[in-house]
Amino acid sequence: MAKENPMRQIKIEKVVLNVGGIGENLERGMRLLKLLSGKKPSKTVARKRIPALGVRPGLEVGGVVTIRKNPEELLKRMLIAIDNVLKKRQISTDNFSFGIKEYLEIPGVEYQRDIGILGLDVIVVFKRSGRRVRLRKIKRGRIPQRHRIPKEEIIKFMEDTFQTKFVGKE
Repeated sequence: MAKENPMRQIKIEKVVLNVGGIGENLERGMRLLKLLSGKKPSKTVARKRIPALGVRPGLEVGGVVTIRKNPEELLKRMLIAIDNVLKKRQISTDNFSFGIKEYLEIPGVEYQRDIGILGLDVIVVFKRSGRRVRLRKIKRGRIPQRHRIPKEEIIKFMEDTFQTKFVGKE
């Protein structure tokens, strides 16, 4: 009767909602993020110049909002929007991400005339207890590779917790 090590348990650290755009599209995206999360999103600023896209340093090019308190509720709604199916190539070490083409697919969200039809990206970050040791400023420590969360464990966690299906090859 071996107990599971509590330091090996996987938890969802945060869910990040992200939208890109310039000018009026960015303002619509910011309203969408506020509608979905109930929090005030922050703007992301370009650091590089990309002439083909009309991007220059200092230009606001996106909005982002992070949900740390009770991210499971929001994640369930976002997964329903993509029919609870993810591709295996969308998974990386410690996280996975996916896009939603239209926010209207999210259950409980009505069409907003001032927003129009927009999509967004969703990033889900996982952690184990002790991850802060690597991230803090004072007395920072190293975390061994075995403490990170590989693709296989994320797939197993999502299948068990959210009944998510995974398609495609590794």
